[in-house]
Amino acid sequence: MFWFMLIALVAVVAAVALAVLGDGEVLGEAEPDRLHDPLPDDRPLGRADLDALRLPTALRGYRMSDVDDVLDRLGAELTERDARIAELEAALAGAHAAQQRPQPLRSPEPPQPPHRPGGPR
Repeated sequence: MFWFMLIALVAVVAAVALAVLGDGEVLGEAEPDRLHDPLPDDRPLGRADLDALRLPTALRGYRMSDVDDVLDRLGAELTERDARIAELEAALAGAHAAQQRPQPLRSPEPPQPPHRPGGPR
């Protein structure tokens, strides 16, 4: 039983050493797990853009900087939209008020006598 445990221990140590040290090849640079920003820069974000968005995960969850960047952009776009909506609503309210405002009444002009050619001198 001792020899079996010793052989098993040597096999495990050899497997771990081979996995850690590799076979002598130099490993290439690993691609960083960063957000490839699929969000469009040329138009406002839509619901489909957010549904398709997948943030990369880090060792203990999501990368806070990537999440913060996306949330900052969404916040800025929502602020822009809210300001535009408020501007359009104010313009619409002004147009409705102008239509509903009564037109000022003009005082009637006194009637002019008809013009007669060759009349009194």
